[in-house]
Amino acid sequence: MFQQLVGIAPWTVIFTLCNLALTMFIFKRFLWEPVQEIVSKRKDLAEAQLTEAAEAKAEALAMKSEYEESMAKAKEAADEIVARAQKTATARSEEILHEAQAQAAELRQKAEKDIALERKKAVNEIKDEIGTIAVEIASKVVEREINAKDHEALIDEFIENVGEAS
Repeated sequence: MFQQLVGIAPWTVIFTLCNLALTMFIFKRFLWEPVQEIVSKRKDLAEAQLTEAAEAKAEALAMKSEYEESMAKAKEAADEIVARAQKTATARSEEILHEAQAQAAELRQKAEKDIALERKKAVNEIKDEIGTIAVEIASKVVEREINAKDHEALIDEFIENVGEAS
């Protein structure tokens, strides 16, 4: 019995080889090809997903660069708007300053004219008073005879009246 366990039985070897061939045939026929198909489909699907991911990445990068470009343009436009607003504000402030200076000059000229008119009016009033005083003195001179003492008194009175009028 020991010999049967250790020895080679030709029928067992043939039967084992036939069994192995049949198992390989069944395995190849029913399992290997369907598994290969499934693996092939999974491989194609993975490659398609990788391709889609690469395309999506490329598209995202393109959109990112487009976004950055549009942001740069928007920043330039905003900077330009701010610069224009500053120029406009500066021009407007200069215009307002010139208008204020012109108004101040106009008011100054008007004040100078008013002062000149008031001075002329005051001078005319003084002239009128001097004329009145001169007429009074002349009438007093005509009424009486003048000696040197009276003449000096009239001149002093005239000077005092002129001083009070001014």
